Parts: sequence; C-alpha cells; structure tokens
Amino acid sequence: MEYFKEYDDKEILEKLKAYELGIFKDFSELCEKHGIDYFACGGTTIGIARHNGFIPWDDDIDLGLTRKNYEKFLKIAPKELSEKYKVINAETTKNYPLMTTRLALKGTRFKEECYKNLDIDNGIFLDLFCFDNIPDDDKRMKRQGISAWFWAKILVLLYIDEPVIYVKGAKATITRIACKMAHKLFKLLKVSPEKIYKRAKRIASAFKDQKTKRIAYMFDPSPYTSIMNIDDVEP
Repeated sequence: MEYFKEYDDKEILEKLKAYELGIFKDFSELCEKHGIDYFACGGTTIGIARHNGFIPWDDDIDLGLTRKNYEKFLKIAPKELSEKYKVINAETTKNYPLMTTRLALKGTRFKEECYKNLDIDNGIFLDLFCFDNIPDDDKRMKRQGISAWFWAKILVLLYIDEPVIYVKGAKATITRIACKMAHKLFKLLKVSPEKIYKRAKRIASAFKDQKTKRIAYMFDPSPYTSIMNIDDVEP
C-alpha cells in the first residue's frame, strides 16, 4: 500500500488518524456552537466516497469553508480553543508558506518532508481551505484564478527551493532548476512574503461581497480546479 512510502509502521498511521478524529470532533463542536458551516474536500471527500473514512494511506483531514465562514472561524477559534490548539496560517505564523489554515494540536509535532527545512511550530492538524466567490463568467474566473494561483506559488518559492511538483521526466528537472533559481532570486531581492500573501488573498477574495453561483479554492497544484456550485454546499 502507498502509505508505506511515508509510514513504515501502520500502527503509527492509525494513531495519527485517531488524533485527527479527535481534533475534528472539537472543530465540529465549535462550528456547531457558532453556526459555522463547513464541508469535506480534497482527499477527505475521496476517502468518504471510496473508503467510508480515510484513504488508507492518508494522514490528514481536509475541510472547506466559504470565505464568510472561514473568517468567522478565524475570529472565534483563537479565543475558544487556544488552551488546546494553535491556529496556523500565513498571518499568525512566521515561515508558513501556504494559503491554508491549520488547526494544530498543542503538545504534538508533525513534520512534513517538503517543509523539513522550515522553522514552523507545527503539530498534528486539520487542513482548512477557504473557498471564495468566483465570477459566473468563465473568462473572468480564469483571470482571477490564474492570478491568485501565481502569487500563491511565489509565496511558496520564497520559503522553499524544492517544492512538491506534479510533473515527471525532463519537465520535472527543468521545473526544479527553475524553482531553485527563482528562490535564490527572491532572496536576493528581499521580496516580502507578507506582501505576496496579501496580494494573493486580495485577488482570491475580490468577489466576496458579490453574489455568485460558484465558489473555488484557488491554490491547488493546478489553477482553478477546485470549483463547485454554491447550491451544492449551502445550506
């Protein structure tokens, strides 16, 4: 099974999943208390549909929230869950290279291979993805999506010279060389991660006050792939 690529001991993976479910229980109780809606996304959706739970080799839980619910959670969680959890994202945590938020269990450590050289006080976590309103017109949506995606990838390259890439062969070699060169250039130019993050967020949330038919998480490995109809998740 694929999980042996990262976990030599299946028992460790099962313990990790048990912790994940405990974090999810606390998360869902907070959301129910405050009327915060959320939904499964990513590998968690596949796990539910295909395996009636986790994907066997998966090690986290992926949850989506609309921008309104996402920001509501970020205001409430640090106040009510701070004794047990840390809220980790680019606004709260130095060196965090992603556009997601993580609800991390204090007293635990979890180090991902791709972020092994980053000094991040991480822990076992839930992955929380913000889904933003996108234009109904596909051309406008793609302009928004590719722009937000581009700046988010710049954010990653500011911190990591060898990010996870999803191509193989000669293309992968060229991409790795380009990433290393870009990382060095950004360091030399002293590009501000805070400004890059804010730009990506501003573009992604540009339609938050407009009523649209669709929402999207814009920062997947490929741009504008996580798109869904708002009627499919609300109410």
